[in-house]
Amino acid sequence: MNPFLLLAILNLIMYILKCVHFVNGISHVLADGMMAEDVGLSRNLPFFKTKTTIGGEIPKVACTNIYQSENFLLCIFFLPANAVIPLHNHPGMTVFSKLLLGKVHVKAYDLVTDDNSDDSSSQPKLASLKADGVFTAPCDTSVLYPTSGGNIHAFTAITPCAILDVMGPPYSKKDGRDCSYYRDIPFDALPNERAVMTGEESKRYWWLEEIDAPKESEMEGIEYMGPQIIERSTL
Repeated sequence: MNPFLLLAILNLIMYILKCVHFVNGISHVLADGMMAEDVGLSRNLPFFKTKTTIGGEIPKVACTNIYQSENFLLCIFFLPANAVIPLHNHPGMTVFSKLLLGKVHVKAYDLVTDDNSDDSSSQPKLASLKADGVFTAPCDTSVLYPTSGGNIHAFTAITPCAILDVMGPPYSKKDGRDCSYYRDIPFDALPNERAVMTGEESKRYWWLEEIDAPKESEMEGIEYMGPQIIERSTL
């Protein structure tokens, strides 16, 4: 795909985000139109070479922003083998993720809410497990929503990976969209007064305890080296 066609696809994503029926549109664009080579990626890049870490330390994730506005963020996460993006949420956000390269394990949850639940409480929150498996590029685009689709998720790279994300709207602490991190706890490990579950049913539910940002959440910012997006003003 040449840079002009890539630019057209990225501009189409921007347009679709402004439309009412944008979810299926973006999923289609990312699934059928986007390849790793279109954003300047290949398995031969130095970043994807095996890195030696001291004392078994988990390698750091890198991130590059392709485009950002008040409405959405288009970015790529680079994960060396064994790198981790820890369990985190996307408050009030819709996120499209496209695995461009590699093999990654994804674990995702949605919070279980009811009339008696208190979102502001510091106590562990009940969550349902939505995904717990390995994905290999090329694969379908995944979509998460503010309260469904696995809004709270974590990634562990099995091989070097590159993941393209479209987040709308992007994180914004002043607008109440700050990123929170969690530790997952097996359902049976804590007492539960809201429901009684046993056997296979209990395996679908976990407790999520909010924690301080872990060390693995620190990312290295790198310059985007792919085709540039050029905004054109209209008269």
